[in-house]
Amino acid sequence: MSKEKYRSLSVYLKEEFKEKVFKVTLDGGFSCPNKDGTVSSLAIDPYAGCTYCEVETIRPLVTTDGKPIDKQLSDGIEKVAARHKAKKFIAYFQINSNTHAKPEKLRALYKEALSDERVALLAVSTRPDCINEEIVELLKEVSGDRGLWVELGLQSANDETLKRINRGHTVEDFQRAHKLLSQNGIKVCAHVIAGLPGEGKEDFLKTIRFLNELKVWGVKFHQLQVLKNTALEEMYKKGDLKLLSLEEYSEIVVESIEALSPEVVIHRLSGDVPKEFLIAPKWGVNKFIIKETIDKKLEERNSRQGSSFVEDKKVKEDKEYYVGRSQSS
Repeated sequence: MSKEKYRSLSVYLKEEFKEKVFKVTLDGGFSCPNKDGTVSSLAIDPYAGCTYCEVETIRPLVTTDGKPIDKQLSDGIEKVAARHKAKKFIAYFQINSNTHAKPEKLRALYKEALSDERVALLAVSTRPDCINEEIVELLKEVSGDRGLWVELGLQSANDETLKRINRGHTVEDFQRAHKLLSQNGIKVCAHVIAGLPGEGKEDFLKTIRFLNELKVWGVKFHQLQVLKNTALEEMYKKGDLKLLSLEEYSEIVVESIEALSPEVVIHRLSGDVPKEFLIAPKWGVNKFIIKETIDKKLEERNSRQGSSFVEDKKVKEDKEYYVGRSQSS
């Protein structure tokens, strides 16, 4: 680990490539199985999507006019290179579920993104229920000698919570997808959300211990945010939703960092959306203040990633609790 209190993605990339590497977000025109009706019967409403989701919040301006992937990539590289003097880039398929398509479409889009020699890495964001053996073999084939990671949305290691937010998949689905990817040498970054309806700090820490048990490669922390045009907005307006304060969120993340294996790469400390979409909490508009708050707490505690990390029966107890509830419900 570096001098930082946690193993950040930026430090990992610099160690791996001996220079800074920056993401260029790409929109492959994918849909989401939780919005197009193809998700399993686990979803309360197979067309509603997750209760917190508004896809427009992650759609970059350079992709809004239906540009082909090579044009999106060149435009994005030009913009990022001018700002950061970068020479190496990550082709990042982020919008919706980026393995939710026929293999021939996936192959064509991924290859197009990797046709530029300046692309050092391929990153693909998707859902656990959009991963299978054919997809994994395709990813291995296309990436070749380039770097590759897959981002999987877990959000919570509690099946009851996943039902509550209409995720449409189970914790077991995540385990299966992670196993399939990792056994084939593909790095997995898990997305998790603190402050989900019905969950407290200990619930989130159970999710962190679950990720430790699986030995995930990376993690992205997000605070629960109420966005316009979502089911969560209706809950919030009715007074049925309690949101975390910045103090509460930073405390949860700090304890999670302490509990997290020191080998895990932390991709981000908080969610980040355009302020015109954000209803609450308003402190979420400034990711730099959030980072400063978390860093300050770690410093005050003289703590760092993995300081309370243990591999013991507690992880098994968590697993038995959640799996038991899932099977009995």
